[in-house]
Amino acid sequence: MSTTDGGGSDGAVGEGGRPWYADGLRFECTQCGNCCSGGPGAVWFTPDEAEAMARAVGLPPERFLEQYTRRIGARRSLKELVRDGKHDCVFLDRDSRPGKAVCQIYKARPTQCRTWPWWPEVVESQATWEDTRRRTPCPGMGTGPVHPLVEITIGLSGGRDR
Repeated sequence: MSTTDGGGSDGAVGEGGRPWYADGLRFECTQCGNCCSGGPGAVWFTPDEAEAMARAVGLPPERFLEQYTRRIGARRSLKELVRDGKHDCVFLDRDSRPGKAVCQIYKARPTQCRTWPWWPEVVESQATWEDTRRRTPCPGMGTGPVHPLVEITIGLSGGRDR
């Protein structure tokens, strides 16, 4: 297995101090919705992202926060709806496209969603990548086009170029 499909070194840093995924990683979203569902969790967002999401659903920001978010400590997260025993993001639509799960606010989705699967805890090592692929489960991890190191790095930094 090559590093581009998730195989290779188990450590975070490979030869010459390069990350284990320096040759890129394969990923292609299959619209399964598994990254937007599962056990209870949180989808964090910034005030600017809240305003963009509010515009996307046609609500004033205050009303958006009341209707679609919940407070967790000092922060706010998108609400979850329990469906078939799983906690789906409030914006996950499993009905409009048979066999697919799509985001109702895709163009305004928060950075946390935009950057999946390029999260530090996911690409920390080959083992965490594989564990995430199995646990989520994410059928798109290890398949599809190779995403180069620069794109993964942008995702890890929370970049909005996705």
